[in-house]
Amino acid sequence: MKEKILDIIEKVCEDDSIREDLTMNLFEEDLLDSLSFVELLVELEDNLGVVISPSEVTREDMDTPEKIIALVEAKAQEK
Repeated sequence: MKEKILDIIEKVCEDDSIREDLTMNLFEEDLLDSLSFVELLVELEDNLGVVISPSEVTREDMDTPEKIIALVEAKAQEK
């Protein structure tokens, strides 16, 4: 699942460097903004069936690939 999540993050961020540093802050590096953040949530739902509402998470909850992977994997376990 981790690789699929990274593929989705790469697609939304349009940058493959995210795999090199999973602790990189995607917002500070200008790889994510509010619009692409919502796009990321939609892509995760469409591709993995994991529903994450924008109102239940903050930017800080999902500002690094590492945090995104952990959150998505936890949500997938809830299903």
